[in-house]
Amino acid sequence: MGELLSEIEVPDIGSAQLALKDIQAKREQDIFAEQKRKGWDKTVEARCDFTPRPRLTRRSGLFFLSYWQKSVYGRTLTEIKADDSMVPFFAGTMKSFISDIIGPDLSRGSWCIITTPKRRHLVKNFATRISEQIARLLGIPFYEDVCTCRTKQRVGAIFDVQQVPDEQNIICFDDFVTTGQTLQAMLRALEPYNKNLLFFSGINNKL
Repeated sequence: MGELLSEIEVPDIGSAQLALKDIQAKREQDIFAEQKRKGWDKTVEARCDFTPRPRLTRRSGLFFLSYWQKSVYGRTLTEIKADDSMVPFFAGTMKSFISDIIGPDLSRGSWCIITTPKRRHLVKNFATRISEQIARLLGIPFYEDVCTCRTKQRVGAIFDVQQVPDEQNIICFDDFVTTGQTLQAMLRALEPYNKNLLFFSGINNKL
């Protein structure tokens, strides 16, 4: 029995404590790196399963109508925007939704559609492509780049008006709405022109 015990290596307590402190220090140094990696983790990205959930929401001081809702399961927003087949899908669905909300007045020549300013995706912008198709399906004008961003941040964003639509009634479409700050910036920019603004979103990106 004594021989067996003599063969067992007893760890050095001091070395073990130093190793534990080293691990703890690395964890503390990695706090912000870990948070950064979470931004790359698609498992925590917002998703949508495209179950119809029409909804009127008040956020950031205005009302907007959305057709789908953020969900636990489904496709990520990155996947949705990267899929070209999503453009006609969004456009066709939103065309029917907008028609149901506004009704026959759409055909009386007083409506147009715009979208929010391009920020990151200046070419093949998702919301712009959808808005173009909605306009064609509804038979109303689409005005591109009505507003541009003076500031890039989403909270407290400032937009400048580049062109004012001739139509009195304006549908402002955005593909996803989270805080509502972008729509609020559109409202602030266009308020001086005394237009009637109706805000629509494809996905309400907040549960």
